[in-house]
Amino acid sequence: MRIRILDLYIFREVIMAAIFGICAFSAVFIGSGTLFKIARFITDYGASISSVIKIFVYGLPSIIMWTFPMSMLLATLLTFGRLSGSSEITAMKSCGISFGRIAAPAIILGFIFSICAILFNEHVVPWANTAYNNVVYFEIQGNTELKSQDHIIVKEIQNDKLQRLVYAREYRAGDETLQGVTMQEFNDDGKLTHVENAAFAEWKNDVWIMHEGIIYDISDNERTRTMRFETQTLPVKASPRQIVREQKRPEELTMKELRAQIEIMKTQYADTAKLETELYQRITVPMASLIFALIGVPLGLQPTRNASSMGFALSVIIIFIYYSIMTLSNALARGGIVEPFYAVWIPNIVGLIFGSLLIYRASR
Repeated sequence: MRIRILDLYIFREVIMAAIFGICAFSAVFIGSGTLFKIARFITDYGASISSVIKIFVYGLPSIIMWTFPMSMLLATLLTFGRLSGSSEITAMKSCGISFGRIAAPAIILGFIFSICAILFNEHVVPWANTAYNNVVYFEIQGNTELKSQDHIIVKEIQNDKLQRLVYAREYRAGDETLQGVTMQEFNDDGKLTHVENAAFAEWKNDVWIMHEGIIYDISDNERTRTMRFETQTLPVKASPRQIVREQKRPEELTMKELRAQIEIMKTQYADTAKLETELYQRITVPMASLIFALIGVPLGLQPTRNASSMGFALSVIIIFIYYSIMTLSNALARGGIVEPFYAVWIPNIVGLIFGSLLIYRASR
């Protein structure tokens, strides 16, 4: 019973401090970024009050997602700094409770925060980012003209089965053409049966016309017929406007959608380093909550006269170091210098090693 009461006590203290941290760090991000963007939208485009409220609300999830790890670090530093400063940790140890048992609730809470952040990042943030970009692009900036885009993907799905997949290396808004077009058709079993490649496709008379291409019929993963063509109708009914509107930025995609787009682009030998980095960071950044809990608990136990001010100072320093390493590893991954899967884990591995050493020293 004593241990359960202790767990609830530490849980409550850490959670309250974490909520304070989320609010505090969110306020910093909003004040240093969001409000400046809103001011620019008002002065440059005359954004309405309703549009400003929308982008403020839709911009919050992406901000909150980044504050989860920061708030966990601050919460553990403040909580254990206060417990240590008031000699409560000494009292717990005098009752025979080990350091590991004292730290366990905060570390478990860090893991829970990580899982919640992953789910939040998967189910809330992409939707909010899409809504935010739509408000900025169509309501505030008032854009009606289409813009050129890279990596165009169009899917036709019937009865939850992929029937046709079209990939274009680029959409050029100036002449309404798709460059480097590949169309793949699948049977009901999901097997590839037909492929058409074309140098480009143009939107003409409400249809897509492919030029300078080649057709492959495929059976049992082998080509059965090959034929070249000068022009060929692309069986896609979507207009340029519909196609462009359906495309999403990486931050608007869920992890499932990111994986699907990466697989499609790999079949076309396109560079997927940026998308892979985005995909793996959907896990590594939320998992930093657990890493920061491992670091914050032993550091919070360091003797200090003012636990609150020291907690804030340590939070800023550790967050700066972590995100500096993350920025560097992100650049290495996106540049193709290091495999994205390994590069994005570098900050967490460094933090895990550092936290483990601190916990080992504190437990002794």
